[in-house]
Amino acid sequence: MFGSRLAAPLVALAAPLLLYGGALVSQYGFGLHPCEMCYWQRWPHQAAIVLALLALLLRRNDTAMRALTLLAAAAIAVSGAIGVFHAGVEYGFWEGITSCATSASGPITLDSIMNAPLVRCDAVPWSLFGISLAGFNAIFSFAAAILVLTLMRRGRTPTA
Repeated sequence: MFGSRLAAPLVALAAPLLLYGGALVSQYGFGLHPCEMCYWQRWPHQAAIVLALLALLLRRNDTAMRALTLLAAAAIAVSGAIGVFHAGVEYGFWEGITSCATSASGPITLDSIMNAPLVRCDAVPWSLFGISLAGFNAIFSFAAAILVLTLMRRGRTPTA
């Protein structure tokens, strides 16, 4: 269906879409309000989605597609690195830059400020097998970035 040269940008699009989508589902579906560092992890995924989409749109230009896919993989890895830092803060390995944030959005009123949840970056709101959401983001982000790079290497056509 898709050629091997499109596999890397497709994974570079699918991985951050799934990870960012999972973050939104946990926030809006399960009420796990994000802290400031949670938001930090989302930004590189958003950038990776845009970069991967551009790579797919420019697939006729192999050089541009490869460069954009490489940048998307780097953005995914940056989210993973932020996830490692955040998980370390959650487990008390090191001190975070900040300890709390609110997830208030929309027009700011005194009522919205007073009712906004206060979320600490050093608290683990949910974990599975002792791994927090930040830890899972780190694991899946690094795995996705490595997979994208591996697919890029395999999809490279040899030059004569």
